[in-house]
Amino acid sequence: MRIQLGDVIPMCQLPATSGLCFTPSSCLGKKLVLYFYPKDDTPGCTVEAGNFRDLIDQFTQANTVIIGVSRDSMKSHENFKNKHELPFELIADTDEVLCHLFDVIKMKNMYGKQVRGVERSTFVFDSKGILKFEWRGLKVLGHVEEVLKTVVAMS
Repeated sequence: MRIQLGDVIPMCQLPATSGLCFTPSSCLGKKLVLYFYPKDDTPGCTVEAGNFRDLIDQFTQANTVIIGVSRDSMKSHENFKNKHELPFELIADTDEVLCHLFDVIKMKNMYGKQVRGVERSTFVFDSKGILKFEWRGLKVLGHVEEVLKTVVAMS
């Protein structure tokens, strides 16, 4: 099963940074930006996380929660979050529960070899938990600003 535009985010519980357990119901009443990225502390992922960090006040003013998701371990996430002073939580989807639900696991070329990896993707849910927007296979440059414009327009 793959979540599609207009679907409600299914209930689940996954470990997140700061000792939290992410449940979609905890975000009801706020818009939710769920962004999937390949790997902690790599160049593109660091820039993307930093862009979300730098615009967090505007996202907060737009009643929006930011959550990052990758297959990295909780320890890796905590180190990444602390090193880059990220003011939002990261979900450790080590069992690929959300990755499969959102169909973001793709075959990618890495140094001439085919490997399974997370396709950089972002999903925006309204305050009722309904998927309203998605970006797949995106480029980092300018993306976070586009997401911000989208959530502000949803207000």
